[in-house]
Amino acid sequence: MAQLFRLLCPVLLASLALLAGCSESSGQETKNESGATSSDYPTTWRFALEEIEGSFQHLYAKHLRDRIETISDGRIVVDVFPYGSLGTSTQLTELTANGSIDLAFASPGHLADRVPESGVFNLHFLLPEEPEAAQSILQNPALVFELQPAYQASGLHLLDLVSEGWMAWTANKPLQTPGDFQELKFRTMTSKTAAQSFRAYGAKPVQTPYAEVYSDLQLHRIHGQSNPVFAIEEMGFHDVQSHMTLPKASRFVSSLIANPEWFAGLTERERQWLTDAVEDLSGQAWDIAQQLNQERLDTMVERGDIKLVTLSDQERAAFRKASQQARTEFIKATEEKGQTLLSLMENGRQAP
Repeated sequence: MAQLFRLLCPVLLASLALLAGCSESSGQETKNESGATSSDYPTTWRFALEEIEGSFQHLYAKHLRDRIETISDGRIVVDVFPYGSLGTSTQLTELTANGSIDLAFASPGHLADRVPESGVFNLHFLLPEEPEAAQSILQNPALVFELQPAYQASGLHLLDLVSEGWMAWTANKPLQTPGDFQELKFRTMTSKTAAQSFRAYGAKPVQTPYAEVYSDLQLHRIHGQSNPVFAIEEMGFHDVQSHMTLPKASRFVSSLIANPEWFAGLTERERQWLTDAVEDLSGQAWDIAQQLNQERLDTMVERGDIKLVTLSDQERAAFRKASQQARTEFIKATEEKGQTLLSLMENGRQAP
């Protein structure tokens, strides 16, 4: 971890200087009731990602940038920072909270330590298998409404919840029963709820930053990990793991966040541009994720890089039963708020 910090620190400091420069050059001078004057434009919105170029988040960011720059007629310029250009996921969230970044992705794998309620998306077998039903739950305005106060209390404004596809498990053996996880050093993201979801299966969670996962797998410091299929392929995890299990236990759901003061400081017109762009992408993001994951899966299968394991209904039932312990721990940590979120999502599952 210290080595990673030493590597990222110079990049982070340089990037912060760049961000400060962007802020100075794009600051708005005056505003009136109808919005900013022409002298205020163009202005730059800074958007940081938890994933590298070519990833789902990068594709999403390019679509969002194109939409905003088009509907604003070039008044808004969106500057996208892929993972590694500014820091780790946790650092990106902090940069968003302190206003160095305007927009960012923040996944519950680390965010749940800052916003415990977001840990609901680390739980397994909560979202339905059918994509339309899962999409309906995540796009329910009531869900964002319930989560918003917790985000605001942590210095963040929640704009949207974005699914990046099913999480897959990799290891040097099939993972078909909870017993296969016993004593397995399994990489999770850094939040407690992310770790608890796999501890419930008997694994020994190891909370490792994204940039260190490949080397830790290669050196056998960890024995397995979980990520969306596209991330497994683009980060090369399939090169150092022999099996990939497709459990359909959880989806990778990331938060699209903004700095609250920055968001509040936008003109009414600018907020509408941002809201419209996010809403336009809300449905398309599911198609982007599905296509990207399928393409990356096909690539790995065609090359024979990794053996696929698909769980049967009976095998999934065993994991579902074991996963209830993580749900219990989530309720202990979040109390009534967490129960409300669980009920909201469970009711969404049962809706016709």
